[in-house]
Amino acid sequence: MKRLWMAFVVVMVLSFLVLGWIGTRIYSEMPPLPQRVVTTDDQILIDSGEISAGQNVWQSMGGMEVGSIWGHGSYVAPDWTADWLHREAIFILDRWSNADYGSNFEKLDNEQQAQLVARLTKLLHTNTYDSSTDTVTIDPIRVEAFESNLAHYTEVFSKGNADYAIPAGAVSDPDRLRKLSAFFFWTAWAASTDRPNDISTYTNNWPHEPLIGNRPTSDTIVWTGVSIIMLLAGISAMAWWYASKQNEQEEPTPPETDPLALWEATSSQKATIKYFWVVSALILVQMLLGVITAHYGVEGAGSMDFRSPTGCHTA
Repeated sequence: MKRLWMAFVVVMVLSFLVLGWIGTRIYSEMPPLPQRVVTTDDQILIDSGEISAGQNVWQSMGGMEVGSIWGHGSYVAPDWTADWLHREAIFILDRWSNADYGSNFEKLDNEQQAQLVARLTKLLHTNTYDSSTDTVTIDPIRVEAFESNLAHYTEVFSKGNADYAIPAGAVSDPDRLRKLSAFFFWTAWAASTDRPNDISTYTNNWPHEPLIGNRPTSDTIVWTGVSIIMLLAGISAMAWWYASKQNEQEEPTPPETDPLALWEATSSQKATIKYFWVVSALILVQMLLGVITAHYGVEGAGSMDFRSPTGCHTA
């Protein structure tokens, strides 16, 4: 028994050491939250506090229950990072394509598309964050892409979009919509901008977006395989150890008579029958309410329409 306790303590200590190390890495390598986003010609796109305010707008709608950010959250609605990033990439590619070749990007040949994709990849992956001023500097074309995405999300959140599972009037105030877009922009910026002195983004090239070269890194592939192998090896070792110990134990002798055959419920046990029936009924009601909530959450444009005190839909 003493050996088992020693093994337990060792596992606990090692586990928390690994968690502490990973937590330190995450803190030191997390994307910066800039105070301002400006263009190369000194135009202010996002001012101080607007990104955090936009996150609050998103949280007021349900946050992780209404779509996801960086893949973390509910997939009832889209991953807003991936959606914003793809729309921004397509907008910029189409603008460059029409300026250089007089045609939309999708109509170009492979060589022309590859040239523009390489140009876009360099534009978005280059880290222009200045820690001394806490400012991100971007190309003016990204302001145009921002305004285009803002118009799209204004329509989605004010008029509703069943495909996005967003009801009409979810967010209708123009100022809140712009701040929400600022938050989405920042998540896409972090997902497309390389860490300093690195070749992968702050989110390790997540979400996957071939138009800007966001593909799984070699470390991601290797460590995903290693973690799976280690998990299977650990389970196999535990199963082998348990099976080896079973051979050392004597087979239990079954009783001559069933010990439960003569069992009778006591008065107190009989008194709890009503309690268990009520609890079972409440669990059933809870399941049904969950089904209804999931239905209207996915449908987005359902007939049931509840509003929170802030005026946002919560159905």
